[in-house]
Amino acid sequence: MDTCRTPANASKCSGSTMECFMVLSTQAQKISIGILCGLFGTMCVFENSLVLYLIFSTPGTRKKPSYLFIGSLALADILASITFVCSFVNFHVFNGAAFSKEVFLLQLGGVNTSFSASLSSLLLTALDRYISITRPSQYKLLMTRKRAWTALGVLWVTCATIACLPLLGWNCCVLDSTCSELFPFVDDNYQSGWICFVLVLLGCIVYAYSHVLWRAHQHVAYMERHQAQAGKQNTRMRMDVMLAKTLVMVLAVLVLCWSPVLVLMIYSIFGRLSDLLRKVFAFCSTLCLLNSMVNPIIYALRSKELSSSLRRLCSHFRRQLKAPEESPEAESSHKSSVIET
Repeated sequence: MDTCRTPANASKCSGSTMECFMVLSTQAQKISIGILCGLFGTMCVFENSLVLYLIFSTPGTRKKPSYLFIGSLALADILASITFVCSFVNFHVFNGAAFSKEVFLLQLGGVNTSFSASLSSLLLTALDRYISITRPSQYKLLMTRKRAWTALGVLWVTCATIACLPLLGWNCCVLDSTCSELFPFVDDNYQSGWICFVLVLLGCIVYAYSHVLWRAHQHVAYMERHQAQAGKQNTRMRMDVMLAKTLVMVLAVLVLCWSPVLVLMIYSIFGRLSDLLRKVFAFCSTLCLLNSMVNPIIYALRSKELSSSLRRLCSHFRRQLKAPEESPEAESSHKSSVIET
């Protein structure tokens, strides 16, 4: 079993290679992972589907580039939760190793595409807020719906291309190179490149938000000095400051959930991971689902337009539930029952 944990031996792509990555040894660990994935995955799909419905069922939100990017984030989180839960639970809980190398790399490509698109959507949202708060007078000219859709198209194609490179040949079986200690058939150099890609995205997001927060702080100071002046400009500033704070909360949750995974992935490149650390990595991977589950909750609590749409939707359902009780048939049956009594 020790030979299986050696990356050089993993590059031989033997039939036992897949089993060497199944690190959950007890039934309690498998049940815990299954419960976490089932709970986080179900909530993630439900919440993000609700966000997509609220965005595209409301004319005022589906036309705004900001909410197109948030919709892309919700869609990426839905796909990530579905692909991650199905592949992760099948592999670690049910020990499904009967599928081929190509099928496994296809599943891994789907997970990487979704999570990369989620992170890239946050980057587009950060850039959108950066333009909105630094160039408010030119925002509508710079950020049009056509440019927003083009950016989203480039985003998804780029993420899918990078994620499918192992399936297209950049794997340790084809190259006969050192395999990753965390993922079967994945080349160590590809894992390093993907980590660099994620870190660049995170760095760009942090850089954009640092400027957004600085300008938001200036706007707050300006509004405090000119409280007597009421108008569109102050209203727009308050909206920008509120949305900036919302997206910073999303970024904070993102960093907290992804940091353990990225740290262990970086450590695996420079040193060998013990069995305990590999088990920790398996459990930390579920934090990525937690991040996708928390994002819609932040939107519902912080976004005024989405929270208003959600209240209208809840009111509509309450009226639909009350309608049968207040219908003429219900009243007549109630009266007849009273007469009979």
